[in-house]
Amino acid sequence: MNGKELILKATRGEATPRAAWLPFVGCHGGFLIGKTATEYLKSAALIVEGTKKAKELYKPDGLPFCFDLQIEAEVLGCDLHWADDVPPSVTTHPLEQGKTLATLPAFEETKGRIPVVLEALRMLKKEMGDDIALYGLLCGPFTLALHLVGNDIFLKMFDNPDDIKEVMEYCTRIACKMSDWYLRDGSDVVAIVDPMTSQISPDMFEEFVAPYVNKVCDHIRAKGGLSALFVCGDVTRNLEPMLATTCDALHVDEQIDMAAFTTLATAAKKGFGGNIPLTVALLLGTEDSCQRAALSILDTCGSQGFILAPGCDLPYNVPPKNLEAVTKMVHDTYARDTVRATKSVEASDAFDDIILPDYTKKGVVRVDLITLDSTSCAPCQYMTDAAERAAKAAKTGDVKVEVVEHKIKVREGIGMMVKLGVKALPTLCIDGNVLFISLIPDQPTLIAAIEKAAAQKQM
Repeated sequence: MNGKELILKATRGEATPRAAWLPFVGCHGGFLIGKTATEYLKSAALIVEGTKKAKELYKPDGLPFCFDLQIEAEVLGCDLHWADDVPPSVTTHPLEQGKTLATLPAFEETKGRIPVVLEALRMLKKEMGDDIALYGLLCGPFTLALHLVGNDIFLKMFDNPDDIKEVMEYCTRIACKMSDWYLRDGSDVVAIVDPMTSQISPDMFEEFVAPYVNKVCDHIRAKGGLSALFVCGDVTRNLEPMLATTCDALHVDEQIDMAAFTTLATAAKKGFGGNIPLTVALLLGTEDSCQRAALSILDTCGSQGFILAPGCDLPYNVPPKNLEAVTKMVHDTYARDTVRATKSVEASDAFDDIILPDYTKKGVVRVDLITLDSTSCAPCQYMTDAAERAAKAAKTGDVKVEVVEHKIKVREGIGMMVKLGVKALPTLCIDGNVLFISLIPDQPTLIAAIEKAAAQKQM
């Protein structure tokens, strides 16, 4: 059984001889070939070169040929900010700027970077399509809706639900179009990547997300394809509603208890995947810590429909040796047994050098944001934007409002996360108090929280 067959069986929730291995190589492919994320994500030839290098190094059973949730948004009129080491991020929202659904640009396969990713897919299908499963990743309806509407979508879900449902219907049609092109040109699995679903309640998920995800999954199935739902953040409260959708498989990130997830996914007869920590293991860890993280997940999840994967899109500059260490856990039984036997443990980092600010200081309200990285993580981006807008809008008199982001892609961010007692991403703290956990507050709520803190600093 080759890698492609393993992935397809696991995605269908079937037992496999071993867990399948799916490294989410996005802009990291550019790092492997010495190109920036911007250069890489704009060139079919470079995407092919980087994906081939990832296949050579990491011996995967499947690979995405592009991991970029802004492709659809760019075509529909969103402006993007480009960087060297992360995928682009959305900076403008057409429906917030007076556009209507009827006046958005036509969504056609000749527009934007769609021709680039489709050309890369066709080339990779010829190069490796018989050996490994190729994943076509599309922007999920809810995340695309947020790109179009902006942060006010959360308030409008309460105040103008019918308007948001109309946007969701529109975004669902976009997703179905992308899935058609991906399946036509060789995708084995179409993944609906919808990270913003971590920011809503189960009731809101069932009302505003599930019906539209189901339409996309049913469309993919009708075309003879397999679907996977990729989510990130702490979606514990939404796991059961997500598993109740018609997707073939569900993938989660490092914030999810994999033992509980395994039980739920197996009962739902779904394929499931996750959830090697991106930063503390893959980006900042050692080969040994990566092996132990991967082994723990493998031992927990077994091989009934399970696909080992990172928690999300790989950071650009993950050391290849760390991913190769994970590969060894997948393919080398002796290496797995050795790691189990030695049970090596690194000394824990107490972060004694990370000092929290003086939150009692008069005249200043401090808003700390613990994120993965607001330039590459959509929920982190929109929480950061919400904080910055609320800080400007709040009436705080002579009290200054400071908004500081702490990215856990660096040690300082991890240290702040530990010192503040933050357990999920993204999280917003005000004056050291953890207030909004993996949930983007609406502007009135956040402004009121800042103004309350400011009032206490004026006493």
